[in-house]
Amino acid sequence: MAHVFFDSKDGVRLEGIWHGDKNAPAAIITHPHPLYGGTMDNYVIDAVASAFLENNYATLRFNFRGVGESTGRYSDGKGEVDDVLGAVAYAGQIGAGQIVLAGYSFGAWVNAHVPMHLQPVEMIMISPPVAMMDFSAIDALASLTLVITGENDEIAPPAMIKRHLARWNPEARLRVIQNDDHFYATGLPALKTMVKEHIDRTG
Repeated sequence: MAHVFFDSKDGVRLEGIWHGDKNAPAAIITHPHPLYGGTMDNYVIDAVASAFLENNYATLRFNFRGVGESTGRYSDGKGEVDDVLGAVAYAGQIGAGQIVLAGYSFGAWVNAHVPMHLQPVEMIMISPPVAMMDFSAIDALASLTLVITGENDEIAPPAMIKRHLARWNPEARLRVIQNDDHFYATGLPALKTMVKEHIDRTG
């Protein structure tokens, strides 16, 4: 595990944690909303990272601008898209193979706004906040393969996500964790299992 720094597309210096072989396929994992305490050390981010590491992926988690040791300030998602692009470029520069982009809550919203031609080959969303943030600009997400949310998630309600999926990518799989909400208080083991099963299935 290495504490790393790299530049956002617009030159902001970002703090991250790289874990695993530099030449392995890599998962870049983005964190919840910075204004509500979201950081790369979030426990859901940790569970998703563990699922990838146990399936021989490297992982890069990083703090969006203005969080931890990352410079800059919160930018309403616009600058944060540049942060994701910087992370993708960094992973490529150090030799990562296939790149998967995974995001939790705000992180999923930011990932969805990465221009389609710049998206990695695969995207996973954990509780995309469709009831809290505006996804209306997202017409299609060809790289989206999996969405996970909680049955009782009021920020990412399954029924609302299903309606969005019809537009984003009807072939993406939606998995719902029973009796759980946006914060995965009891659903972390199920979340990790679902991510691992997806990796096993898609390779």
